[in-house]
Amino acid sequence: MEMPYFPGCTLYRKAENLDASTRSSLAALGVKLIELPRWTCCGAVVPLARDNYMGMVAAARILADAAKMGKTLATVCSFCYNVLKQVNYVMQRDPEARQKLNNYLEEGYRGEVRVIHALEICRQNPSLRAAKDRGSGYLRGLKVACYYGCTLLRPAAVALDDAENPAVMEEMVAVLGAEAVAYPLRTACCGSYQVLHEGALVAQKVREIIASASAAGAEVIITSCPLCQFNLDWWQERFSREDGGFRPVPVLYFTQLLGMALGVPPGDLGLERHLVDPRPLLSGAPL
Repeated sequence: MEMPYFPGCTLYRKAENLDASTRSSLAALGVKLIELPRWTCCGAVVPLARDNYMGMVAAARILADAAKMGKTLATVCSFCYNVLKQVNYVMQRDPEARQKLNNYLEEGYRGEVRVIHALEICRQNPSLRAAKDRGSGYLRGLKVACYYGCTLLRPAAVALDDAENPAVMEEMVAVLGAEAVAYPLRTACCGSYQVLHEGALVAQKVREIIASASAAGAEVIITSCPLCQFNLDWWQERFSREDGGFRPVPVLYFTQLLGMALGVPPGDLGLERHLVDPRPLLSGAPL
């Protein structure tokens, strides 16, 4: 199966391992991602003022281009998913916004594309079940904290899963033979872009999330957001330098864990790029 794919700009820079592990792990499930032939940044955030149409132009153009390739558009970055779904929601339900954006873009897009996250592809893919026997040999017993953060679940109208009690990541972890731990901060904000000018605030939030996951017995945290991964990973290195008693927890992209279970070559997963090195923990895996 082939599917149009929007990687987004972060996956071409700081989060190359998210892009690589997404392409390779989904390919192992029989899904070939076809990158849009031309694309720009989605805008990263959706304007709060609904009459700020220029703030939605980039995402609307991406959606219109995707419509020329098929009925779905896959993405994996949490921010890209959120922006594309919110703008698509506007194009479907706001005639004035739709007309203004189409007039500017010289398009006739009406919101007919379905924006789908890689987690949803996994949930719907029957081949994932076949990964259980392959993955359980070295993932069995591994305690995994699924971290959703903000943008996959908010606002509720475009949420990936149940906004209050999501389960899509936990379901994938169970299929792979690992154990998803329950902890209260799995949908809490990590601080996001506040890291640029409110470092102390982000450090506090990261500490709380790590402590919450650790208290539940987590050995590894998985996410799909490049900014969440950066915040949770980078601050732990600093905590470890400043506090000899701090016990770091590796923070992986969910596609890396999936790729391991599917036998993706280690070079395609980018585990060496993490500051909290996950390789010692996963030494039983064929890395």
